[in-house]
Amino acid sequence: MKLEGITVIDLSLFLPGPAATQMMADHGARVIKVENPKAPEPTRSGQAFPWQQGGETVMFRNTQRGKESIALDLKSESGKAALTELIKSADVLVEAFRPGVISRLGFGPDAVKALNPKIVYCSISAFGQSGPWRDKPAHDTATVAASGVLSLSCSPEGNSGPAIIGVAISDMLSSWAALSGILMALLRRETTGEGDYLDVSMHESVLAASPNIIGPVFAGKHAPNQLAERSHGGGAMLNIYRTADDRFLALGGGELKFVKALFEGLERPDFIQPVAGPAGSGHEPAIGFLRATFRTKTLKQWELWFEGRDICWNPVLDLNEAWSADHVIAREMRWQDEQGNDHIGNPLKFQREPAEINAKLAKVGENTSNIIDDLDLTPAHRAAILELIP
Repeated sequence: MKLEGITVIDLSLFLPGPAATQMMADHGARVIKVENPKAPEPTRSGQAFPWQQGGETVMFRNTQRGKESIALDLKSESGKAALTELIKSADVLVEAFRPGVISRLGFGPDAVKALNPKIVYCSISAFGQSGPWRDKPAHDTATVAASGVLSLSCSPEGNSGPAIIGVAISDMLSSWAALSGILMALLRRETTGEGDYLDVSMHESVLAASPNIIGPVFAGKHAPNQLAERSHGGGAMLNIYRTADDRFLALGGGELKFVKALFEGLERPDFIQPVAGPAGSGHEPAIGFLRATFRTKTLKQWELWFEGRDICWNPVLDLNEAWSADHVIAREMRWQDEQGNDHIGNPLKFQREPAEINAKLAKVGENTSNIIDDLDLTPAHRAAILELIP
């Protein structure tokens, strides 16, 4: 497997770090999750994350599979000693504390580099390790708000106010950024023999995902007028339309061939020329026509109408429909383990050495004893650590 022989120390909680390290575990890395025995991984909690399957929360199952768990109090001398020994032989360390916390614990980048110059050290935080916003507390929605992207999440029908985005995009974009950076650093280490320090910001991960929407800001020095922008509701061919049964369909491509196929099929070729032009006021008559037209049939009827036509579109599926789709099952993005528990599959589909998902979930500190057996610890430190195992 691609990451066989790589050992990862995971000090992160919730989503960005754990999602990145789970991806590494799926591809063969040994991931050792360090948990505070008094305050373990929050996604284990059925109170905070009530949807459970097989005795574990769905959130925990889909961010923590295939990892080992060691229970350490990093404020204690024994916990610090154990982490120090783990670091000496590890390849990667991932942490997602608020900036400054890990250094106060004695495991900042310089301290870790002194222990192991080959380690790739990745910090994930809301706004990064420097800058005026460094110490602002934030989770996903707040960082997306700071990126400007939340302001664009209004309905194309003109409903006022931004809407919460349905996916934790700053969490997941920063997770992928972290994974990419870690793998780059591991590759470079093959040449230099040295690791590196990676500072990943959730906020910046969203900013970096904005090339298609940033034109008015960079070129016009102003925020976009949504209904004048093709990707925010100002284009007839990138828009959402309600059907007769109060379902929705999305048009998702404005190339000329799609424009022709749609409006010729609807017997309104007069709309082809304006819709092929820039988004904005020139599209408004066509958008009005499409809104009225799509309200005349049910979603199922429109599915039959679109069949065989070269038009970029899709029904707006609810989450259950989306995860039950034949395509999702065929591509193994949803699969069940031997106990019947559902898992999100791995999207990195290599032809050679594909992911081999280990569905096992470790209890808090389950692997502590085995892990510390391989560490150079004093008997007193070993005893203190074992006392903390829940």
